[in-house]
Amino acid sequence: QVHVVESGGGLVRAGSSLRLSCATSGHTFTTSDMRWYRQAPGKGREFVANINWSDGRTRYADSVKGRFTISRGNAKNTVSLQMNNLEPEDTATYYCEARVFTARGVSDYWGQGTEVTVSA
Repeated sequence: QVHVVESGGGLVRAGSSLRLSCATSGHTFTTSDMRWYRQAPGKGREFVANINWSDGRTRYADSVKGRFTISRGNAKNTVSLQMNNLEPEDTATYYCEARVFTARGVSDYWGQGTEVTVSA
C-alpha cells in the first residue's frame, strides 16, 4: 500500500510564500514522476507541476511558471513545491500524486490534499 501525505498548507496574504511537502511511504516501487495538482472551490482539478524522478526534468502549468518550483526533497521519496509571490487565484486544495512502476505497469497514488488560502 502506497501512502502519500501532503503538508505545509495554510493561510497567507498575497505576495507571500509557502512551501508544500509530499512524502510517500509503504512501498519499494521505483518512482516515475511526482506531481502537484490543485483544485479551487467549485472548479476541476488542474495540473500544477511535475518532476521526473530519474532525470529531474520539471514541467509547470503556465499559471505558476516563474513563481512555483518543484524539487526533490532531502528525504527519500519526498517532493516539495516552493510557492512564491502567491496570488488569491492560487487558493485551492493542493494534491500530490506519485506515479510509480509496479508489477502491473504504472500506477498513480494520491494524497488527501493540503489547503492553501491566499487573501488579497
